[in-house]
Amino acid sequence: MGIPLNTESMSIPMKIVYHPIYGESYPTAACECPERISTIYSALSGSSEDGGYDFVTPPQLPEGDLERVHSSRHIASVKQRLPQAFTVARYAAGGAVLAAELALSEPSFALIRPPGHHASRESAWGFCFFNNMALAVTALQAQSHISDALILDIDLHFGDGTVNILEDEPWVEILNVGTDKRSLFIKLIKKKLETTHYDMVGVSAGFDTYEKDWGGILTTEDYYTIGKLIKTNAEQRFALLEGGYFLPDLGKNVKAFLKGFE
Repeated sequence: MGIPLNTESMSIPMKIVYHPIYGESYPTAACECPERISTIYSALSGSSEDGGYDFVTPPQLPEGDLERVHSSRHIASVKQRLPQAFTVARYAAGGAVLAAELALSEPSFALIRPPGHHASRESAWGFCFFNNMALAVTALQAQSHISDALILDIDLHFGDGTVNILEDEPWVEILNVGTDKRSLFIKLIKKKLETTHYDMVGVSAGFDTYEKDWGGILTTEDYYTIGKLIKTNAEQRFALLEGGYFLPDLGKNVKAFLKGFE
């Protein structure tokens, strides 16, 4: 069974939040390289056969808005130690918030870097600096756009930063799928989505679960299936790029997910 052409989105291209600054170099691990962004961008910008995508440019998130989920000490630490990363990370945070706002009327995907789900209120690790997902959903809730939200983290690694920031918030539920069994991975997502309705579903979309990446779990078609499950069960939805390091197939996998998701 292949990944079908998504004819439903031909007339209204899906919004992809993207800024060229995401492709800049800054101090981080070698695997979290700018080529992660460029390979996905190339795959998506060459998608004329299925209607293409509408790339939109986000603003830099105001520094004060970072304090919605991070301590002033953590923000100052990143700014002082890693000024170049600080700038790029603020654009990633701005892209995440824009994607969430767009999702109030249409699905969206933020092709952003650096990732964010390992960024806690007071600290960060795992290539992350600020928690893009936490910033995105709290922005919607603060403006009374949503009453509740599900954060679905499909990355290989547990989104400890997202849990650290949001676990005590009664309006948020977080599912870190966290299994190395392919069939169970899909079943857990399906069960959660079909059990409860949420005003918004935000996806921490990590692709390091791929069979040729670190996780060795999911196929390209599985990403389409996951995207389709979310679309079927969530009218308002957005996704943010997290991990994914097998460059030869990264663009293909993101594109498969979006074909189901849009």
